[in-house]
Amino acid sequence: MESTRLSQWLKLNLLVFVLVLLKAEAAYVPISYVHNAVIKGAVCLDGSPPAYHFDKGFGTGINSWLVQFEGGGWCNNITTCLGRKMNRLGSSKQMAKQIAFSGILNNRRLFNPDFYNWNRIKVRYCDGSSFTGDVEIVNPVTKLHFRGARVFNAVMEELLAKGMKNAKNAIISGCSAGGLTSILHCDRFRALLPQGAKVKCLSDAGYFINARDVSGTQHIEQFFSQVVTTHGSANNLPRSCTSRLNPKLCFFPQYVVSQITTPIFFVNAAYDSWQIKNILAPGVADPHGHWHSCKMDINNCSSNQLDLMQGFRTEFLRALTVLGNSPSKGMFIDSCYAHCQTEMQETWFRSDSPLLAKTTIAKAVADWFYERRLFHQIDCPYPCNPSCHNRVFEPQDNPEV
Repeated sequence: MESTRLSQWLKLNLLVFVLVLLKAEAAYVPISYVHNAVIKGAVCLDGSPPAYHFDKGFGTGINSWLVQFEGGGWCNNITTCLGRKMNRLGSSKQMAKQIAFSGILNNRRLFNPDFYNWNRIKVRYCDGSSFTGDVEIVNPVTKLHFRGARVFNAVMEELLAKGMKNAKNAIISGCSAGGLTSILHCDRFRALLPQGAKVKCLSDAGYFINARDVSGTQHIEQFFSQVVTTHGSANNLPRSCTSRLNPKLCFFPQYVVSQITTPIFFVNAAYDSWQIKNILAPGVADPHGHWHSCKMDINNCSSNQLDLMQGFRTEFLRALTVLGNSPSKGMFIDSCYAHCQTEMQETWFRSDSPLLAKTTIAKAVADWFYERRLFHQIDCPYPCNPSCHNRVFEPQDNPEV
């Protein structure tokens, strides 16, 4: 009887410890709405105002700003955009009133040594175009607003007024579709800030490549082309790309990054789980579901599927070669089956975080930003890195495009 009680007591205390630890690893930050953006037509898909979460800097970080853009895929036509209109990816009315800040957004030195006391902002994503769309006409039936570029400008105006205009250090960052945002808007962000400020860009899981799927179809190129057309994005993509290529290609980083003049760092998995699921083996290219189990857990992949994934890695690394060896462009390309690694505490900075050259993502990014050392590392092929946190998906996770 006593041993049973002791066992229950130990379990209860362990549970309390875990809950306290989880709470310590993340702070909750309330939402702010940019109400004056509505009159400018800078709105979410449903016409609601843009939103962000702002945790103010303190101490030595009072004039340093980290603007992180939320991810969440894209909508490529009226049907898919209507599907987002009723949830947080299309309406600020549906967004949580507070969210957890962890990883690169954490406000404790223990979990985020170099950026913990910066002004940290999470810009919510509700336009479906990586903040590039701008269509003036609003269809009276669907009432969809394609105004992502205006949302970007409105949020930037508000942050500049709140003190970002005095920034001495600044980073534009993002994960997934937000990581693509930080690439496409990198030079634009730099132009908004004081000339003497140290301003750099960070893309996490935003380096989407133009590759054929397992059926030989360029599914992702067709999809991105539809996004650009639906949202009227062409005029808001980098002119250095659209002046040379069809705008639909300028949604792909590999055609844009060589022309970016602002320093930029890329954190990406060579076996990016979203890209494996949606570029290499999307559902339309796998009607019988042969890839389903493999995409949910890389441990379930057959030798043939792993061979095709190794081929995808080769193609991914080839798409990175346009970066060259410029010291202003850094990279942390691990061989994990993962997607987005800067916002999760366990992959950003913890005792068991992924390592490259014995370095965590947090240290690699900070060393590069503060110019303590260059960081340009590419991992060996899967499954060589034992420090990886390989993603295992639940059936409801990460819907495919």
